[in-house]
Amino acid sequence: MSFKKLNNIVGWCVFVIATIVYVLTLETTVSWWDCGEYISTAYKLQVGHPPGAPLFQMIGRFFSLFAFGDVTKVALMINLMSALCSSFTILFLFWTITLLSKKIWMKDGEAAPMSNKFAVLATGVVGALAYTFSDSFWFSAVEGEVYAMSSLFTAITFWAILKWEEVADEPSNYRWIIFIAYLIGLSIGVHLLNLLCIPAVVYVVYFKKYKKITFKGFVVAGIISVALVGLIQVVLIPAIVSLCSKFELFFVNVLKTPFNVGTVVYFLFLIAIIVLGIYFSNKYKKVILNVIVLSFMFIMIGYSSFFMLVIRANANTPINENDPSEAVSMLSYLKREQYGSWPLLRGPYYMAKPIDANDGNPVYARDEKNGKYVVVDDRKATVPIYDDNLTTIFPRMWNGSKRLYTSTYEQYIDKSKMVPVTVKKPNGTGGYTTETVMRPTFMQNLKFFFGYQCNHMYWRYFMWNFVGRQNDIQGHGELEYGNWISGINFIDEARLGKQTDLPKSMTNSGRTTFFFLPLILGLIGLFYHIKKDIKDSWVVFLLFFMTGLAIVIYLNQTPYQPRERDYAYAGSFYAFCIWIGIGLMGVIELLQKLFKNKMAAAVVAFVLCLSVPTVMAASGWEGHNRSNKTAALDWGKNYLKNLPENAVIITRGDNDTFPLWYVQDVEGYRTDVRVCNYMLASGYWYVHQMGRKQYESERLPLSLTPEQYDNGVNEPILIHEVFDGPVELKDAIEFVKSDNSRTKLTVGMGEKINYLPARRLKITVDKEAVIRNGIVPANMKDKIVDEIVWEIPASVNYLYKNDLMLLDFFATNNWTRSVYFTSLSDIKNILGIDKYLHQEGLAHRFMPVEAVAYYKDAGGVFVDGSYELLMADDISWGNLNDPNVAVDPESRRSVLFVKQAYMRLAQTLVNSKRKAEAVAVLDKCLEFFPNDKIPYDILMMTYPEIYYAAGATDKGDAFMNTMLENCKDNLRYYYELEVPFIMYYRENIYENLAVLDKIKSIATKYKRNDIRVEATDAFNEENARFYPYFSR
Repeated sequence: MSFKKLNNIVGWCVFVIATIVYVLTLETTVSWWDCGEYISTAYKLQVGHPPGAPLFQMIGRFFSLFAFGDVTKVALMINLMSALCSSFTILFLFWTITLLSKKIWMKDGEAAPMSNKFAVLATGVVGALAYTFSDSFWFSAVEGEVYAMSSLFTAITFWAILKWEEVADEPSNYRWIIFIAYLIGLSIGVHLLNLLCIPAVVYVVYFKKYKKITFKGFVVAGIISVALVGLIQVVLIPAIVSLCSKFELFFVNVLKTPFNVGTVVYFLFLIAIIVLGIYFSNKYKKVILNVIVLSFMFIMIGYSSFFMLVIRANANTPINENDPSEAVSMLSYLKREQYGSWPLLRGPYYMAKPIDANDGNPVYARDEKNGKYVVVDDRKATVPIYDDNLTTIFPRMWNGSKRLYTSTYEQYIDKSKMVPVTVKKPNGTGGYTTETVMRPTFMQNLKFFFGYQCNHMYWRYFMWNFVGRQNDIQGHGELEYGNWISGINFIDEARLGKQTDLPKSMTNSGRTTFFFLPLILGLIGLFYHIKKDIKDSWVVFLLFFMTGLAIVIYLNQTPYQPRERDYAYAGSFYAFCIWIGIGLMGVIELLQKLFKNKMAAAVVAFVLCLSVPTVMAASGWEGHNRSNKTAALDWGKNYLKNLPENAVIITRGDNDTFPLWYVQDVEGYRTDVRVCNYMLASGYWYVHQMGRKQYESERLPLSLTPEQYDNGVNEPILIHEVFDGPVELKDAIEFVKSDNSRTKLTVGMGEKINYLPARRLKITVDKEAVIRNGIVPANMKDKIVDEIVWEIPASVNYLYKNDLMLLDFFATNNWTRSVYFTSLSDIKNILGIDKYLHQEGLAHRFMPVEAVAYYKDAGGVFVDGSYELLMADDISWGNLNDPNVAVDPESRRSVLFVKQAYMRLAQTLVNSKRKAEAVAVLDKCLEFFPNDKIPYDILMMTYPEIYYAAGATDKGDAFMNTMLENCKDNLRYYYELEVPFIMYYRENIYENLAVLDKIKSIATKYKRNDIRVEATDAFNEENARFYPYFSR
């Protein structure tokens, strides 16, 4: 059998293995984070967050058809798409490794010995399976996100340039280059990561076309490769749309044509240039020019997937983020302007304050009435200028907007070595004074770069994939969270303390231990590759670097990212798995010195090295198996389940919004409820969408016109106290809405702006409307207050668009629709109504009744509503109590709020003498979140008190005994550590001692003598053991 046929057969076998793995561990429904948004936008071809993923959505839509009308299977089909993309990535990785290995061990082609052919195929198997079971890639392979498809494009592109290399001397070789260009264009419609393959592609071409490699040629190839990446990402992708927007503005505003004429002319012009380029390059036999023009054309054909977003934005789909309905707004969308910018080559240190500002590019929007584009935001003085003494090249410590950031920067700074510099400071009259500021040195800047950005935000992830992972809890440098471990005790214990015989509170399904095996085999492959084929090793290294550390350099990330970012570097780990495969060849070569039979040596080496992906699979299976998990789906439905008809729920972030979008847009669940994301409402386009009907949900009632929410209008609104108040909120909004010059404030050069005239506001309660519309239950109607009064704090000086919309909605709603909040943190300063917010399950319901069991900034409890939801027979929380379901980090965080909801409900019930119901509530909670899956902790110490107060003594004892054992287990572990680690865990030790003391106190209060004695003895014993360490 020919090697080509064997190569295909074995490759497809590896593909089948990967497919089986990913299908068996596939999440069957929606996942956390962006998955809910991506699945929703794919299913109905809607517009997701910038810069968009239209090709992903269109292919996802195709896969959703295989749900055959069963909307509950749509997510499964789109997740399956990711699984198949990942399986094909493994297939192309296999073929890539065998292509590279053939150049070392099969130089004679089919005439090569069978042992060599076996070795080449074995390298592909080992390397491909290692990537199959790598932590970051496996994570993305089983959910409906863009990274699996993005990895596939990277894999095909890298494989394609190696295929080109095989036929580079044939007349038809350029079809591979054009194919790669098409792949790059298509990949833009998924994710930009594929662009990072370009340097590797350039060097393959350089090494093939230039037999003599010179230093100058090598450097020039590098410059060209980086320039091509920049050309496509920074110039081509935005410039195509930027030029289109300029054409559109010129034709509409200058030539007075209808909208979109300029866009049509522009694309006809672009097509004409391409056609002329192809014609003249053919006529004059300019092959390279022809390839360049065709490559550009195919990039454009791939890039054209973005037309889908423009078309669907014009359809006003329910999810239409940023509304990129024409070239002008599409440019802002592609540039991701809503996310801001960050410095790369030169920028400020984190303590720098702007001393001046340049003008930015004005923002245009359609004026339908006048038939032209108008400037809605002139962006005057929006680009900050900093004192040169507080700027640096390659700025890494640049963002001083949050204390979390600056405190992390300062961990890398020796303040005694900071440099005093004299800087300008605006004096408020147009001039400057000077002051002396302490600035970090450039070496301290680099220390943060290497220590945090490179080590913590890349190498830590690299080690997760090829050495092992401590747990799946997001780490910020702590010893106990998110570090890499190996499973080799003396190595792990030297860095992190004892990592064996962990207490229950530190056990985690995300833990993996690979004993350095993948890393060692990969390093063997790296050095073997350098020795045997330095050119190809450089090409693989470029792929490794560009999809890894180059991203670190480009992103310039701040500390405390909202989630771990390892998925972004999957391409780098892909490259390292090439070396894992090639490492097998090094092992074979070594064993062939020991075995006379070369085939025997190859087989033994293969069996030995196959242990690498085997160990990775066995260790990683539990943490990556999502087959029975339904957490995001259940949370999404439970937020909406019991809301009154046509209610409004105001959400905050990704994980209390995207699951709700999914259940509404895909499964058609509770589409009468309006989901309003408070953070997205800072965009004018989102407020406009809230002003339209969606599905069965009526528009939000707003007093201000859509034009008054336009981009650049009323942003922000100054709070200028003219009235002591309290002022009726409806009157305050009418004041802002008014065109009367007396309601304007004159600022600057005579400009008149709107403002809010009072800080003390009130809403007068129309009791009849409240009762008529069911805003409060009938049994609470006698408790309705006359008015609700609050004050905006002096620290808040402006209302932003989302604040204005929220106040406008509350002023205009007139008690017609029930309102719920998933979070109180963002609204509490603007809308100080927490005294009237009643926890009803997961959300807080606004009712003009003072809440029972009220806590400041946490609201109260609506007992009947909460009980109905939390105790429903069909309530479910993701199957997290199933022994076979791993509790992921986001579910673990979300569980905290659910347990709090059950606890507050039970506490309120027991205070109301409804003891049996209080016991049932806690029982239900512990049934869903048992100690063996989510260990009881200090936040649950109210539970036994509720049990005892309700007369459920046995259940209180059982809980106390479990807590007692948990504490003793934790303290046992801490005591077994070396002294430095004991000191590190000092606060944890104090916390566990405090829990023992609390157990003793509760046991004393409720006369549980046996538990009191045991807790007292445990406290005294543990306190005596740790006292010598803490008395120093």
